[in-house]
Amino acid sequence: MADRAKNASKKIALLGILGAQALTLSFLENLIPPLPGLPPGVKPGFSNIVTMYAIQALGPGEAFFITLLKALFAGLTRGPVAFVLSFAGGMLSTVVMILLLRPRSPFGLAGVSVAGALAHNSGQLAGAVILTGTAKTAFYAPLLVLSAVVTGIITGTVLKVVMPVLEKQRKYFM
Repeated sequence: MADRAKNASKKIALLGILGAQALTLSFLENLIPPLPGLPPGVKPGFSNIVTMYAIQALGPGEAFFITLLKALFAGLTRGPVAFVLSFAGGMLSTVVMILLLRPRSPFGLAGVSVAGALAHNSGQLAGAVILTGTAKTAFYAPLLVLSAVVTGIITGTVLKVVMPVLEKQRKYFM
């Protein structure tokens, strides 16, 4: 029984560290100025590195927790619209990444990351349509697809590079 409690404590500690890392990356991304020609809010999605890692290292429930934490952070720092868009995009993205991120996945980390970015942008567009009451926000879809492919490849590649460091961190806690 003591070992089980100790393992649970270690898992919670790792989840806290990963949550802090996701929030830090999210905060730093918000410092990036809007890119000319792209819809507002297009960012690299580096906090999804942590979400993808959490899916593999801890499981789907913990990944959803990190996604919810990021959405709450967006709501606290940027308001209720940011919460809704972050929540809608993040949850859909997390579901897609959970479904695709399997051992020996034919998509690789970059492919899963691109799919997650596409799902995130789709969820945000759906949220924007609901919030604005108009489908005109779908005008951004082609630009969002392009940005999702580019940022997804970058994010997946960065995850592959930092994976040894994240694994070392996991082994320290677990």
